[in-house]
Amino acid sequence: MRAVLKSIQISMRSTIGLFFMLATTTAVGLAVDTDSGPLPPSITTAPLSIDQVVNNLIRKDAERAQALRHYESTRVYRITYRGFLGDRDAEMTVECTYDSPSTKNFKIISETGSKAMVEHAFRRLLDGEKEAAEPAEHARTLLNHDNYDFALVGFESSDKGNQYVLAVRPKTISKYVYRGKVWVDATDFAVTRIDVEPALNPSFWTKQNRVRHEYMKVQNFWLPRRNESVSEIRFGGRATLTIEYSNYRDIDSRDSGKPKALSAGAAAR
Repeated sequence: MRAVLKSIQISMRSTIGLFFMLATTTAVGLAVDTDSGPLPPSITTAPLSIDQVVNNLIRKDAERAQALRHYESTRVYRITYRGFLGDRDAEMTVECTYDSPSTKNFKIISETGSKAMVEHAFRRLLDGEKEAAEPAEHARTLLNHDNYDFALVGFESSDKGNQYVLAVRPKTISKYVYRGKVWVDATDFAVTRIDVEPALNPSFWTKQNRVRHEYMKVQNFWLPRRNESVSEIRFGGRATLTIEYSNYRDIDSRDSGKPKALSAGAAAR
C-alpha cells in the first residue's frame, strides 16, 4: 500500500504543476511540424493561423491575470483506488481563497474514507498547490516558448462556441512537462480544456498517467470546473483523482470596482 500511495502522491504533484502551467498561461511557442499529407478541413477553414491564436492567447491571459484580484470557491477532492490491494476511497471538501498575485489558502471542511489517502495524498496535494503558486516554482511550469512547441490540429464548432485545438509538445523531456492537446476558446482566447500526459513517467510505480482538465467562464474569467487524473499502477490497479470546483463567489476584479457574488451554476448558464 505504501508504494501505491507514493505513486499517487507523485502523480498528484505532477497534476498540480500542470494546473498552474495551463491555468495561468502567459506565453506560448511557435507551431510544430505536423504529419505529412493534406491538412484536415477543420484546420484549413480555421479563421486564424496558429501564430494569431497564440498571440491572442498571450494578450488575453495577461489581461485576465492582471484583472483578477480575489475569489473564493468550494472544491471536492475524491480518490479511488481499485487493484490488487483491494478498494480504497477518500473524499475531502475544501474552501479555497485566492488573492492576487499568487496566494492561496485552504480550509478543510470535511474528510471521509481512507485515512491513509487523506493524509498522504489530499493534504500533500494542498501543500503542493501552495508551493506551485510561488513565483519561482510557477516560472518552471509555464506553457511558453522556452518549454513547448505548438501546432494547430483542429477547429471545432458547437452550440457553445468555436474552439481551436492545439497540440503541445515539450522541447525538453521531464516529468514536469506534458504532451497532448489544449482547447482554446475562439472568442475569449482562454484555455477551456486540456487532455495530456506527462512527457516522462513521474514514478516507477505507475505505467501510464492521463490528466484531463476543464474550465468554465465565471464573469470575465475562465476558472477550473473539473480535473481528473488517472494513474495505472505498474503491478495492477488504477488510482483516480477527481477535483470538482464550484460555488465561485466574492470575485473581485480591477474592472468591477467591487466584489460580486456569482455561483458556478449561474456562470455556466
